[in-house]
Amino acid sequence: MTALSRREAIAAAALASTVAALPAWAQATGGGAQWDLGDLYPSDAAWDAARKAALAAIPGLAKYQGKLGDSADTLAAFLVAQSDLGRTIGRIYTYASLKGDEDLRVAANQEHEAQATDLYTAFGEATAWASPEILSLGKAKIDQFVASNATLKKRFDFALADTERQAAHTLTPESEAILAGAGAPLAGPGNIREQLVASDIPWPTITLSTGKQVRLDDQAYTLTRNAPNRADRKLVFDTFWAEYGRFQSSLGAAYASKIKADIFRKKARKYPTSLAMALSGNNVPEGVYRTLVAETNNGLTQLHRYFELRRRLLGLPDMAYYDIYPPLVQLDKRVTVPEMRGITIEAVKPLGPEYAEIFAKATAGKWMDPLPRPGKKSGAYMNPGAAYDVHPYLLLNLGENYDGLTTYAHEWGHAMHSLLANKYQVYDKSDYPIFTAEIASTCNEQLLAAYMVAKARTKQEKIFYLGQQLESIRGTFYRQAMFAEFELAAHDKAEAGEGMSGEKFSAMYLDLLKRYHGPKVAISDTYASEWAYIPHFYNSFYVYQYATCISAASYFARSILKGGAKERDNYLSVLKAGGSDYPYDILKRAGLDMASPAPYQAVVATFKDTLDQVEGLMA
Repeated sequence: MTALSRREAIAAAALASTVAALPAWAQATGGGAQWDLGDLYPSDAAWDAARKAALAAIPGLAKYQGKLGDSADTLAAFLVAQSDLGRTIGRIYTYASLKGDEDLRVAANQEHEAQATDLYTAFGEATAWASPEILSLGKAKIDQFVASNATLKKRFDFALADTERQAAHTLTPESEAILAGAGAPLAGPGNIREQLVASDIPWPTITLSTGKQVRLDDQAYTLTRNAPNRADRKLVFDTFWAEYGRFQSSLGAAYASKIKADIFRKKARKYPTSLAMALSGNNVPEGVYRTLVAETNNGLTQLHRYFELRRRLLGLPDMAYYDIYPPLVQLDKRVTVPEMRGITIEAVKPLGPEYAEIFAKATAGKWMDPLPRPGKKSGAYMNPGAAYDVHPYLLLNLGENYDGLTTYAHEWGHAMHSLLANKYQVYDKSDYPIFTAEIASTCNEQLLAAYMVAKARTKQEKIFYLGQQLESIRGTFYRQAMFAEFELAAHDKAEAGEGMSGEKFSAMYLDLLKRYHGPKVAISDTYASEWAYIPHFYNSFYVYQYATCISAASYFARSILKGGAKERDNYLSVLKAGGSDYPYDILKRAGLDMASPAPYQAVVATFKDTLDQVEGLMA
């Protein structure tokens, strides 16, 4: 799980102002018990005192309302006051969320987190007037203010320019209020889908060849789809997707309504397409999305080759869709947390002495809770909430195996991104979006994979590490690009006036499944309902970023491993840039145009090279 992909909205009201919006990191859910939260606040009492002081300070921002156009100094004073208070509130929220996740069974901690969320909501509501008032000043006046005030130029020029950029899509205050009020009903399709899947679908129970009975809901599917017995895998797929198929009409109505909600919003905000609206927030060109889809299709030959390699390694007479998840080879090798640190330190050495020094110091601190225990929040994430003034915190639930090692390298990649961005950017330009966030973590994974392959002592071990890399690219690049293509086609058809239904969605998805997996992978029509299983489709045009990030990471990792200081510095410049510019422009300055075929061709080339290595070892 990524750092920023876990930064879901806490309170819609807190996001009302473009400049005062809840920062992306503050939408995370924090913590663990082996770190030192005393770095944030020495006690719950100190935290509560800070919370009350921040709450009392919020009304003071109202004195600036109606006066932002008086002078550059007044505008700067407001933005500084808003930023500084938001920074304090971020630290307050981080402590509460981390403390809450140490043990989800402690009610008092959950109550404190709710108080911190309420604080953010109050902050957002109290500053909701800021963006409309700033926009009312007009571009010429804002530019004049920025040019004449050092604080505005150093800290807020990018945020102000971004607010100006969105002016054409910002409505009147009355219309904005109506659109904000429509948020809850427009979220209804996603809520309906969630309730159907979680509560109303009568998930069937199957009996595996081991005699174990499994109630086959979403969670059980993910745990059993890689069953070692092929007949069990087929039973799991046939039963699970058939059950989704029985609710195809209702789930289709929900998703069609979600697309209609997107179309409503794009019309209200005067965007040509739903895709353009979704990409506008980070100012990402549509060419990025469409080139990703095109180049992924150009690289399908290598994906088809992978499925044939998988068939051979698994010793199967043929290949079916239900044969995708079992590991290619087994490797029962224990890796302790201290060993994970030592291995990752060696693996990231190509990133240079500065990265290595910061990484070694950070991983030696009490910043991480690495192992699972009762009551602790599941999953893995990096919370950079107070990183600027303190440091990141990482919650992990590591298995002492290679999966645990890759998770360790991945999440510390996010932490290093925050540390480097904070070192080189002012607070107001340090927060980075998902479009670049996954590059830092995935590049670490790529460097780790290369290191492990180079150090592998046996053919079996080498094939295992190569196989893990192949599966990572399959799942993160090809599969997410397939999802992206489905979303784009569904929205394009709806925007062209076609009626959409569950049956149509299934037909579209089945066509994609067959095209992406090739003629030698048997895919039952029953599996066409898989689109209904993907909750990310209710966060429109989001998943493409997983594919773009692994593509960029592959491009940089290949360049770093084959090149020298220039290639390394280009990559590190992306991390150091933080949120000081639009992510597309940051990457372009580092030599990578995400609207060009180069990054997608790079990940396909990495995939091909890895296939070549495995086939060579099998010869």
